[in-house]
Amino acid sequence: MYRLVERMYPLCRSITGDGVRATLDIVGEYIPLRVHEVPTGTKVLDWTVPQEWNIRDAYIADASGRRVVDFAASSLHVLGYSVPVAATMPLAELREHLYTLPEHPGWVPYRTSYYEPKWGFCLAQETLDALPDGEYEVCVDSTLADGHLTYAEHVVPGQVSDEVLVSSHVCHPSLANDNLAGIAVATFLARALAERTPYYTYRFLFAPGTIGAITWLARNAERVRRVRHGLVLACAGDPGPLTYKRSRRGDAEIDRVLHHVLTTSERPHRINEFTPYGYDERQFCSPGFDLGVGSLSRTPYAGYPEYHTSADNLDFVSPEAMADTLAVCREAFGVLDRNRRYVNLSPYGEPQLGRRGLYDSLGGRSDAKEAQMAMLWVLSLSDGEHGLLDVAERSGLPFDTVAAAAGALHDAGLLKA
Repeated sequence: MYRLVERMYPLCRSITGDGVRATLDIVGEYIPLRVHEVPTGTKVLDWTVPQEWNIRDAYIADASGRRVVDFAASSLHVLGYSVPVAATMPLAELREHLYTLPEHPGWVPYRTSYYEPKWGFCLAQETLDALPDGEYEVCVDSTLADGHLTYAEHVVPGQVSDEVLVSSHVCHPSLANDNLAGIAVATFLARALAERTPYYTYRFLFAPGTIGAITWLARNAERVRRVRHGLVLACAGDPGPLTYKRSRRGDAEIDRVLHHVLTTSERPHRINEFTPYGYDERQFCSPGFDLGVGSLSRTPYAGYPEYHTSADNLDFVSPEAMADTLAVCREAFGVLDRNRRYVNLSPYGEPQLGRRGLYDSLGGRSDAKEAQMAMLWVLSLSDGEHGLLDVAERSGLPFDTVAAAAGALHDAGLLKA
């Protein structure tokens, strides 16, 4: 995963353009992708697909021709979606187009102007402070023209057509945690799910933030009806504890699953309530769709000083943090896939487990007593209304133990799915 982040890091991404395509080309080497191109001007819900932006070069040069700010050094140096400019101007005039972070003088901020035609440069405050008065050449060699918005999907087929949606945004330039780590975790999660045939069909969406998710929703009205659960992956590689943000519903099955997995794992973690601000969970949870989609991150958006700055670099993310995020995703989807409701086929009194060999099957197990209690709990709550997650939550037993008990009881003819 870390090597994938390293490969994607230098690329200049935005909500449209060749940087997004190049990123998807790299991801496509790991998992097969279906890439979609949506033309400029396409109406998508209350929005319109914007013009496509591409950039070849950009710089600020002093009187000697030395580039004091250079897009080639970092894609963060240019205001995202900057219109073309070629001019010479004094520093006083140039300052109106410069963005810095005075509180972090060595960092370069990430700024954009998607829907207002502007140009600008982002630089470290200490770089700006060192610039003498004088004339500067400014160049933004970019194009803003009719083109396409690009997004991609990968599907892991399941036993049923009901879907779990996993979404990651692909519109940020050289920011390792936000959201290259999320893309990497999603990619390797898709590979892990493909090693078996999951119960649900898993649809992975790699799209620009906001406008990309809105475009996908507008173009998939029928498919949206099959989305039963969903997870937005973002900021998946920083050193902070895992954070889960609930869906707008607050009690969707994915909310309960992540709460259970994080709590029982004894990892440091936070559970946050839904707010209509953040990543694309707010699009999927908008009231017209009201999907059960939550968001998993480590430190959430805007929750760490390095957020949207050059300090969100390859040193800020770690293989260990991404591996931990991936492990929680795999565990959570394992619970989601096995959370069935059963009916007890011998509901009048407790069935005799011994003569069916169920107690004997526990012989020698270190958790034999726990497994026996799990069987009793599953039988007690298998009324067609309670799922295995209900059993695990109410009994306080591990979900894996409960699921194993249900499997044994089903095989013994005592339960029906």
